[in-house]
Amino acid sequence: MTDHRQPGGDAPLDGAPLDSDVEVDDDPGRPIHLRWSSLGLVALGGAVGTGIREALALIWPAPAGGIPVTILLINVVGAFVLGTLLESLARRGPDEGRRRAIRLLVGTGVLGGFTTYSSLATDAASLTGSALGVALAYAALSLVVGAAASVAGIA
Repeated sequence: MTDHRQPGGDAPLDGAPLDSDVEVDDDPGRPIHLRWSSLGLVALGGAVGTGIREALALIWPAPAGGIPVTILLINVVGAFVLGTLLESLARRGPDEGRRRAIRLLVGTGVLGGFTTYSSLATDAASLTGSALGVALAYAALSLVVGAAASVAGIA
């Protein structure tokens, strides 16, 4: 027999299983990317990820005119963790319930805010004034190593 309880109480709730993978959403008829609960998870995670990235960039700033190694490492680590997270969630089952919430909060939110390809582009552009070859190498290295890190995270 399945135990059905009303949230916050002991009274049975007909037809609603107590299962962590069952999604209770604000509007199940709307596409996932338009649901307030999904947007809230992404926004919260994004704020956390952006804060972590900014803290690391302030602790280890790029030398004036030098290669911004911190941003490079942030993007590579973020790509690896995202690959690992998504592969782990996919192996555990379909993208619903708790797995979807984790993907939105941590994958799209935290790691989306943590990684920064806009800073990569800005940093590469700022390097072009003094060393075009270095700027191109930095951008290419970031993309290639980031992609390899993502593949390594999946493996």
